[in-house]
Amino acid sequence: MLSRRRPCGFHYIKINDLSVTLDAREILHDVNLRINCGTFAAIIGRNGSGKSTLLRAILGEIPHTGSIEFTNTEYGHISDPTIGYVPQTINISRSTPMDVYDLVTSFRFRTPVFFRRKGIRSRIISALDEFDAKDLIDKEIGTLSGGQLQRVLLSMAIMDQPKLLLLDEPVSGIDKNGMDLFYNKMKALVRHHDMAAIIISHDLDYVARYADHVLLLDQTVLASGTPKAVYESDAFRQMFGGSYDYGKPGSRPIPIGRYERKR
Repeated sequence: MLSRRRPCGFHYIKINDLSVTLDAREILHDVNLRINCGTFAAIIGRNGSGKSTLLRAILGEIPHTGSIEFTNTEYGHISDPTIGYVPQTINISRSTPMDVYDLVTSFRFRTPVFFRRKGIRSRIISALDEFDAKDLIDKEIGTLSGGQLQRVLLSMAIMDQPKLLLLDEPVSGIDKNGMDLFYNKMKALVRHHDMAAIIISHDLDYVARYADHVLLLDQTVLASGTPKAVYESDAFRQMFGGSYDYGKPGSRPIPIGRYERKR
């Protein structure tokens, strides 16, 4: 299990004037963002707005201009954080003769999967337990549902107790019960552990209900702030063709207008 401690408030990731150009086409332009530990942040926007590119830049997978800093203000230094990452999809054949233990071991430990060490198994079970998935450790990958596989990937991402957790549409195709469980779990993780989480999501209702900070992106930052501030912005109305009514205090947000993503 992750060690439980309240976010200290001293860690944050800061993105300054980040731009990305690929194949002579500018994908991102002058993106600025700061996310403190203990914050569950969401990136929203139309398809092709650069959301996944931003995560890849944070991971160091693609070249960019500008800077990405992880700062500990308690000690006044800039360092590279431990980052957990959950992709939208993972290329594993359903016919692969591999169980969950083998999958996690091959990705997380430098040891042949056929050396089944007790200490490694205990670590894997502990991580899986964070997402109520420890009973999956001996299941064949090909037998897992989409929701079960995503819980395994999430467990892998938090094994090293990351300071920053990046999630690229991690719950695509999961039913409402699975969505509720996921978002509640993510809120608990950032609230009780010293980490920040950034999720790419098209689930505007869930972002409105659970996110602490929202970034509306379309090559550059169009709006940034609380869900309410972003959802009431002109940029949000123009992108999604409607506004958002939060209803009475304490009630579930009610979407109005056209909420489908514009092509």
